[in-house]
Amino acid sequence: MVEYREMVEQEVLFWKMKITRQSGLFSRVSKTAQTRINGMIPEKFHKVMTESIKNMVKASLVGSNITTKKRSSIELSLFERDKLFKEKLSSFRRTAVIEGAGTGAGGILLGLADFPLLLSIKMKFLFEAAAVYGFDTDDPEERLFILHIFLLAFSSEEKRKETMLIIENWEQRKQLIADMDWRDFQQEYRDTIDLVKMFQMVPGIGAVVGAFANYNLLDQLGETAMNSYRMRLIQT
Repeated sequence: MVEYREMVEQEVLFWKMKITRQSGLFSRVSKTAQTRINGMIPEKFHKVMTESIKNMVKASLVGSNITTKKRSSIELSLFERDKLFKEKLSSFRRTAVIEGAGTGAGGILLGLADFPLLLSIKMKFLFEAAAVYGFDTDDPEERLFILHIFLLAFSSEEKRKETMLIIENWEQRKQLIADMDWRDFQQEYRDTIDLVKMFQMVPGIGAVVGAFANYNLLDQLGETAMNSYRMRLIQT
């Protein structure tokens, strides 16, 4: 399987270049506008949002860890791990599509419920991904790594570059990280998905937008998770 490992190394290299390249004009303009809007929002609101998402994520981490079947992947080759991972991604993507279509069809009230539901699906998926690649999510450092994968998938160009350096050098960097910067975490995530999720609440098109958006968001997270774990494995 030497050839497969070499192919993976190339794919990881291209992925790193892709994820750290300069964002398009629309993304940069959107980020600038969102930064200005965030600057006009009262600090009290930011604190409430930060605490809410922090608690929501921590609850998802605990729940996901309890329900994730711990597996020994020592005997699996990288090819077999990737194959199993893609099967998991396909399953979670279907779940996210159904959830997005359902909440999108329900208008504003169900649209608001989409945020915590989709967040829990993403977190559960990342725990399953860690198990597939042989990492123990009972370890607090591994749960912290999961949060950095999440941040890498859903953040601005500047934050992606910063987070990529952490993930790329995890064994050296993890000792320096006591906890997530939850303010950054919630703001980057909201800024990344706010626009598309706003359209999900529009009557008549919400179901289609919700299904399409959730499919792509899980795809984005899947690519980030797979290559983040691949990168750790090929470094050993």
